[in-house]
Amino acid sequence: MDPSSESSHPPAPVLRILNSLGRQKTVFTPIDPEKKRVTWYTCGPTCYDDAHQGHGRNAVSLDIIRRILQDYFGYSVKFVMNITDVDDKIILKSRYLHLETRLLNELESQERSKAKADALTVGKEGLRFYISRNLPLLSPDTSSETYGVEIKKVYSNIVDNEVTEEQDAKLKMHIRNGQQAASALLRLENATDSALLSDFVDHAKDVLHPYLDHLHGATIDSKDHGLFSSVARKYEERYFEDMHALNVVDPDVLTRATEYIPQMIAFVQRIVDKGFAYPTDDGSVYFDISAFEAAGHSYSILEPWNRNNAALRADGEGSLANKSAAKRNDADFALWKASRPGEPAWPTPWSENGGRPGWHIECSCMASDVLGSAIDLHSGGEDLRWPHHDNEIAQSVAYWSDDNKSRPWVNYWLHTGHLGMKGLKMSKSLKNFITIRDALKQPGWNSRSLRICFLLGAWHDKIEVTETSLSSAAAWESKLNNFFLQALDVGRLLDDLPKTLDSIRDEELRFESLDKAKASLHEALCDSFDTPAAMRIISNFVSECNVMNLSSSSLLSGARWVNRIVTIFGLNPQGEAAVLAHGDSNRGCEQQQQPVPSYHSQIIAWHGVEIPAAAQQPIYTASKLRDDIRQQVLSDQGNIDYALMRELVNGVSLGTQSSTPADSNTRYHEVATQFRDDIHHLASESAPAKDILNLCDAFRDVHLYSLDIYLEDRQNGPALVRPLDQSMRKALAEERAAAEAAQSEKADRKAAEAEKQRERDDKASVNPRDMFRNENYSEWDEQGIPTRDAKGEEVTKSATKKLIKLHGRQQKLNKEWLDGQDNKHTASDRIISNLLSSQEPSPLLQRSNDIELLAKDHDSYGSSKAFHYALERRDLRAASFSAPVRHLRVQGRSS
Repeated sequence: MDPSSESSHPPAPVLRILNSLGRQKTVFTPIDPEKKRVTWYTCGPTCYDDAHQGHGRNAVSLDIIRRILQDYFGYSVKFVMNITDVDDKIILKSRYLHLETRLLNELESQERSKAKADALTVGKEGLRFYISRNLPLLSPDTSSETYGVEIKKVYSNIVDNEVTEEQDAKLKMHIRNGQQAASALLRLENATDSALLSDFVDHAKDVLHPYLDHLHGATIDSKDHGLFSSVARKYEERYFEDMHALNVVDPDVLTRATEYIPQMIAFVQRIVDKGFAYPTDDGSVYFDISAFEAAGHSYSILEPWNRNNAALRADGEGSLANKSAAKRNDADFALWKASRPGEPAWPTPWSENGGRPGWHIECSCMASDVLGSAIDLHSGGEDLRWPHHDNEIAQSVAYWSDDNKSRPWVNYWLHTGHLGMKGLKMSKSLKNFITIRDALKQPGWNSRSLRICFLLGAWHDKIEVTETSLSSAAAWESKLNNFFLQALDVGRLLDDLPKTLDSIRDEELRFESLDKAKASLHEALCDSFDTPAAMRIISNFVSECNVMNLSSSSLLSGARWVNRIVTIFGLNPQGEAAVLAHGDSNRGCEQQQQPVPSYHSQIIAWHGVEIPAAAQQPIYTASKLRDDIRQQVLSDQGNIDYALMRELVNGVSLGTQSSTPADSNTRYHEVATQFRDDIHHLASESAPAKDILNLCDAFRDVHLYSLDIYLEDRQNGPALVRPLDQSMRKALAEERAAAEAAQSEKADRKAAEAEKQRERDDKASVNPRDMFRNENYSEWDEQGIPTRDAKGEEVTKSATKKLIKLHGRQQKLNKEWLDGQDNKHTASDRIISNLLSSQEPSPLLQRSNDIELLAKDHDSYGSSKAFHYALERRDLRAASFSAPVRHLRVQGRSS
């Protein structure tokens, strides 16, 4: 099928998909006779906790593929996702939370001392239980006081080192959980406030939960389905909140396991009837692998090397699996589980006590019910290949096969790579994860940056999100921002933009680099959705456009193509309605999540090149005023037309400010208004050019920067108003840090030189007559040269010769120093004289060398009445002068 936007020039490559079924790339051929519709089922979340970045990586990667299939290749995709809302993990989490609440209520209802004693008892017994189950090298009798010491003795290789094996990571998690519980026990023993009971339970919960469940889990009413479903519903809602934050499109059909119980029972019964499953005495039903293979079917076709992996098999059966079940073969897996006390149960033909579905049967039943016996695509994380998806295939083939003839059920299996953390798979069971909502709160992490990171890696490969990968993502985004800003700038300057845009649409304006980029990108996407190659192609195309002398129409055509592709990748949620409307970028769009001037979305619709809508009128207007003022000042700094400046200010209209004082949008209007008023004040005061330009710089570097807006001054044109992206913010921060470092280094050099000069001055200021008057000598001649040493003995001729030589040097130094003091005082007298005689602001005090001279000469003139009078006479404003002058003024008054 041709891409929807390239239908008139269909490139040669055809779509091939890396299919886990065969582990190779195969040509994608939909089941639909017209080859237009695609059916797709994906395994959704097990809702017992918040989604972490690993779930986000899986969801975003599949979302990218789904968008490419729909919006690039033009397929109509029916995307079905399940929610696992009954499962061993959900059952345990529900019981844990229920028993934790019950314990806390019991403790808080007791007298304080008894509550504390009972809490300590439960905590100590819980720690003992946890150690015996999870830390076999540590004695269960280890106390909370000695836990830290004892754990290092027996597990030093785990405690003191980074671990890279999953088994070691799980052990380290158990060690950490034990340490948290031991610390919580110690705090509780020393506590006097009963409020710490909840703090204790919260910090020790990972140890308390399994112990409380061991004691009381079986007492929970198995018919109280609401106790279990409430947890699943809570985390389902939070999951979709996270997915929306990541701009993942909702599934077309959402299925929940608990809503398909009757269909699952019927599904299992059909497999039993066909001889591929058997019930056991406790009411469970197991899949008979031997019977399945004896009928000519193949088992474990995705990962045949793992079919005897007992650890993975046990993980697939769940932590609440009946390990004593009378199975025909250890490898047989549960289709239906008999419910034990404390587990939710539904009536079944195989047990009066009822049971619940096995994990694997849920997906087979729901996918088959919605999509039928033949499905195009099935997807999930790579950890689901075995046993989950291999078991899905077996039971679905068993269900749908006729006359013992295998039917494939799913043609293409897609498995996304893991998101790693320090070499390990990110996992809830290892607690080495960052939730999506916490990740998005971190500086530099947002939906777009994470999606770019995932796009830069192959969807089927393991990746890690690091500071390096985030920096690469930020640089890629900044490159596109600059390219789109250039296109916007060109579009705004066109005399007849609508006509130009129509010509681009109708004639599909082309040039060699664009044709080459389109062909290369199509080839990359046909190669099993090779997004790393696609991202490189886009980046290289932008680089070529930046150095080519393109016409305005060509530049706009290239930018709009890039805009379309990155929107297809899901990087542009605010611009999707505009760019992808009717399969033609920007045609017929009426919906905008963020209001912008109409011509902007006609050129490029890309969040990141426009400042917020509320900022546009006041900031654009203030920026134009700033351009006009700077141009007027820089044209002739010695002859500023202040009347024209005031006229420019008076002609500015910043629009109306929000009537709500607390409205965050008022800050844009306030900053613009303050800048306008400050310019008017400087014009009224006939301020020097330096003050006006400094105000313009402060508006750019301080006030707008704090609003995440940047003005990029250009030589031949108005300043470019743009939002601050992460890459630009980092570059500006580095530039400022370098400038501050250089300034600090300069100040340090100046201070060091001043200290050396002070030492030289101190030495030079000593009168030659006094330089040898110390405890080393007892008599001196009239010039101050020693004649006898401290003992009264006459100084030798050779020593006298040296002393005379030193004395002569000091005479020369002292004379030069005295001459310099006379010159300094003369210059200070001149400045003070000007201050006393001048009626207008004196430019003399604007010069830094005069200010520094007065500051250095403060000891002589700081208390001078003439100096103080001169300062008052001039009515100096402290804000207009440097720190030395302000210091002089204050010191002069105090003197």
